[in-house]
Amino acid sequence: MYRTILVAYNGSPESRYALHECIKLAPGASAEVHLVVVVTPPPYLLVGEYAAAAVLSVEEGLVAEKQKMEQEIAAGHALLADAGLHVIDHLEVGEPADIIQTLSNQLNADLVIVGHSRQKAFALRWWRGSIDAVLLEKIRCSLLVAAGPRQPG
Repeated sequence: MYRTILVAYNGSPESRYALHECIKLAPGASAEVHLVVVVTPPPYLLVGEYAAAAVLSVEEGLVAEKQKMEQEIAAGHALLADAGLHVIDHLEVGEPADIIQTLSNQLNADLVIVGHSRQKAFALRWWRGSIDAVLLEKIRCSLLVAAGPRQPG
């Protein structure tokens, strides 16, 4: 039985599949379910006198994104808690794969659950690297990739 599960969530339908897969596992109230939401800071380029404006814009964007993700983590937490799971929230800022790797190692997680998007073209997932493929190489525990139903066509 999994004792420590890390579930990555961002409010997308794909990440919601990850929440539902966790519930299907029915790990029970004795297991710790760590719900992580990662805010990815936007990349920016600072050029001359526009540097101050760019930094302010990035900071404002980061604050707005954190507020949005706080709402998402509350919704995800409620869904898991309503299923009788013991949920611990983590709101982090950084690159998702790096945060998930670090957190799974710190928690000594038995399982990481992520959602998978079938909507992206295969070539795009291959070229840019899907987070689930990257995590396979980075984490030291089992990985469950939750995918929704296939869409026709």
